[in-house]
Amino acid sequence: MPEGHTIHRAARDHCRIFAKSTLEVESPQGRFSEGAAILDGQFCLNVEAFGKHLLYRFNNHLALHVHLGLFGRIRKHKLPLQKPRGAVRVRLIGKTHAVDINGPTICRVLDSNAVTALINRIGPDVLRSDSNPELAFGKITKSKAPIGQLIMNQSVMAGVGNIYRSEILWRQSVHPETPGSEISRETFDQLWDDAKALLKIGVKHNAIITVDDAQPSKTKYRERVNIFAKKRCPSCKTKIRCFEISGRRAFVCDICQVKKTRYQ
Repeated sequence: MPEGHTIHRAARDHCRIFAKSTLEVESPQGRFSEGAAILDGQFCLNVEAFGKHLLYRFNNHLALHVHLGLFGRIRKHKLPLQKPRGAVRVRLIGKTHAVDINGPTICRVLDSNAVTALINRIGPDVLRSDSNPELAFGKITKSKAPIGQLIMNQSVMAGVGNIYRSEILWRQSVHPETPGSEISRETFDQLWDDAKALLKIGVKHNAIITVDDAQPSKTKYRERVNIFAKKRCPSCKTKIRCFEISGRRAFVCDICQVKKTRYQ
């Protein structure tokens, strides 16, 4: 599943090519034909990301809401139009570029009330300047659920995905099984600030980079991480433990991320 930096990068790039212009909207696959007909020929105001949700806002008070889920994919190409690759649910065509979206979990038209309801369900997004981290801290400290589950809960703290989860907690020496109620304000601020910094790097480089002073990758694998899917901790060389939190793989160094009764 794409993490928050991918969606924010897409929103930024698509805003540059689509905002303040009339779009053609098609559904080559056919499954979004009715929605495409509603949006076709409408004036796009802007494109925004809220956590892992993309919103293309139009001047008729409607928005295209896209959530890629596990298997969705976005492709952008310059005009002239290219032949659709695979089952393209929706194609957006501007003056210079087109965007194809394949296999999203959500692809629907929302009115302004539905957009407001959606945004209200999403937790504060670490990449948005208008986010209120107090809301996330309040939910975390009231919960006995493990912090490794809470920071991936998009209604608590939006944008952090599976890889960033393990990396941020390791960088801040927080054990992922620590209950949210045991997280101090200082520790929360460190987690929030690190998440914000790392996702900004992800937007800039279009890759997950959590290693400090990382050198440019010489392979097709662009991610540079510390413990996710690694065998040994880069700090203490202890074996990394892999386990599941809510059905997703999590990684921890039990030496560097010692469980504590209270984070000071």
